[in-house]
Amino acid sequence: MANRPKGFGMTAELNNKKAAKFDSKLSTEALQWLADVLTECGSDQDQELAGHISLPMTQMKDVQTPLKSGVILCHVINIIKTGSVKKINTNNMAFKQMENIGNYLSACEAIGMNKQDNFQTVDLYEANNIPMVINQIFALGRKARKIGFTGPSLGPEEASENKREFTEEQMKAGQGIIGLQAGSNKGASQAGQNFGKTRAIID
Repeated sequence: MANRPKGFGMTAELNNKKAAKFDSKLSTEALQWLADVLTECGSDQDQELAGHISLPMTQMKDVQTPLKSGVILCHVINIIKTGSVKKINTNNMAFKQMENIGNYLSACEAIGMNKQDNFQTVDLYEANNIPMVINQIFALGRKARKIGFTGPSLGPEEASENKREFTEEQMKAGQGIIGLQAGSNKGASQAGQNFGKTRAIID
C-alpha cells in the first residue's frame, strides 16, 4: 500500500489556514519576552537558555525549535512563580520533552490562567498550531503581571473582574420591570388577524 503524502487534501487546507494566521511580529515579541525574563530575572543557567532563542521569528519553525523541548517554558514559569515545575527533564527523548510541555501547561493553569488559553502539547511539539502557542505566551504575560511578577512585561494588562452585588430589595424591584428587549404591545392583540388563505368548511 502506497504511503499517502502528509498534508494532502483537507489536512493541507487546514495547515495553510494555520500558516496564514502566523504573525512574525507577534511571534518575535513573544519570544523576545521569554528571552528577557530568562536574562533579567533568571540564574546563569536561565541566561544560557536565552541564547537558544534566535530573533526575529520569520517562520513557525523558528518558534518551534527553541521551545520544542519544553525546557525554556518550564524555566520561565518557574521564574514567574517559584517551584511551579518541580522537575524539568533535560533528556532528548520525545515523551520526556512532551512531559515538560504538559508540566508547563499545568503550571500555567495553577497560577490562574484559563484552560482555553492553553495550547495542546502537539500544537508545539509537532508544530500543529504555532499561532495558538504565541497566543498562550501573551496570555501568560498578562497573567504574570496580574499575580505580581515585576519582571519584563508583555502585552496589555489583564482586565480585573467587575463583580456586582445586588441587595434583595434591588432584586425584587427588578422583577416588575419589562426588559427593553421584550418590548411592549401597548394593549394590541392578534385577534381577527388571518395569515394566508383561510380554510372553508362546507356542510
